[in-house]
Amino acid sequence: MPVSLSFNTQADWTLYGTPAALDARLFVKSLRTPSNYPYTAIDETGYGGILLVCDVMGTPRAFDAACPVEVKRDVRVFINDSHEAECPQCHSTYDVISLDGHPLSGRAANEGWGLRRYSVSPGTRGEFMIIRPAL
Repeated sequence: MPVSLSFNTQADWTLYGTPAALDARLFVKSLRTPSNYPYTAIDETGYGGILLVCDVMGTPRAFDAACPVEVKRDVRVFINDSHEAECPQCHSTYDVISLDGHPLSGRAANEGWGLRRYSVSPGTRGEFMIIRPAL
C-alpha cells in the first residue's frame, strides 16, 4: 500500500508529529485520524495506518500499524504502558522504541513477524519531515 505523509514546517511537526521522547501518534487517512491533521490528496497512510513514535534519543520512527499476525487493516497496534506496540487481538508486542518493530512476545515473536518499518527523514522538496517506505 502507498505511504507518503509530509510535515511541511517545524511547526507542523511540533503540532502533529512526535517531537518529544516517547511521543506516539496514529495516522489513518481513511478515518481522518488524527481529526485535525490536514490530509492532502497525495497523503497515503499504508495498509493499517502509520504509527509514528519518537525514541528516547528524540529520533522519529514509523511503522505500519496493522498487526502482522492478524493481517487485517482495522486491527491496529497501540502503545501500551511499557512503551511497546501491542495488538489488541493477539496481544503480541513489538519494540518500536529501540528495535525497529521487532516482535517481543506472542505469536509474532514465535513466528518472527515484526512490524513493517517506514522511513522518516527530512524532505527533499523543502518539507520539514516526510514519511515514506523504507529502502
